[in-house]
Amino acid sequence: MADYIGVVGAGVMGSGVAYNLAQTNHNVVLVDVSEDVLRKAEERISNTHRLAAFFNKNADKRPGVIEKIFKNIRFTTDYSTLKDCCFLVENINEDWELKARLYKQLDEICNPECIFAANTSCIPITKIAGITGRPDKVIGIHFMNPVHFKNTVEVIRGYHTSEECLATTIEFLKEMNKVAITVNDNPGFVSNRISHLFMNEAAYVVQEGVATASQVDEIFKKCYGHGMGPLETADLIGLDTVVNSLKVLYENYQDPKFKCCPLLQKMVYAGLYGRKSGEGFFDYKNQFDGSTLV
Repeated sequence: MADYIGVVGAGVMGSGVAYNLAQTNHNVVLVDVSEDVLRKAEERISNTHRLAAFFNKNADKRPGVIEKIFKNIRFTTDYSTLKDCCFLVENINEDWELKARLYKQLDEICNPECIFAANTSCIPITKIAGITGRPDKVIGIHFMNPVHFKNTVEVIRGYHTSEECLATTIEFLKEMNKVAITVNDNPGFVSNRISHLFMNEAAYVVQEGVATASQVDEIFKKCYGHGMGPLETADLIGLDTVVNSLKVLYENYQDPKFKCCPLLQKMVYAGLYGRKSGEGFFDYKNQFDGSTLV
């Protein structure tokens, strides 16, 4: 595969990035350590496409489209397949030790000209760049979920990110039909530094019995005109991811406003991660409205 894009991590975000890239005629290598995760990614991509075609009037409904999409994606556990990729998007868990090990491995495998784009929630891009031998070629791309449906992306420029790297990244996103809003690097950037305060405080409101989760979200949707409430958003992101991101924010800023609400941590201990587990602040076991897929 010539001029292919590497996508590392085949969870919800990674499979969403791979799907959107394949939709826009990119060759993709999707890598994960687990065959089971890769199988689930294939199922997720297939379901995403099927439901997007059903719910989205602008979706490409021509016969053979999904076959073409899968032809554009190679699913593998072999990280050495990334050695000649021209651009790489990393989507693994928000865990610094995991990311540090991964980037050291990728730095050895990938060609020196490959750009590393971290699709991270809160970890500083400059910190990631500092453990590689290519800090000028490390940048943040914060895709929103669902990736193929959100046409605007937060791009984070690290301390060493070069003008060339930034320009290449913006052009790369244009090829995915995305508009980039470029911000400077700081933990949580703009979107998550603010949104996680909303989600955390909303969890406190529920914990304290001030309002139910439904009431909190209805206020934000009907009074402020938000498309989703903060707790529905937390369920979509994954409560485990929200908790990990809050920990990163607290560790970096040492500001008590980022201390994780005990209710959030308790729900994660109980395996209530939100949509991906079938239950979080809301029950998704027997519910589907297509909102996360179209």
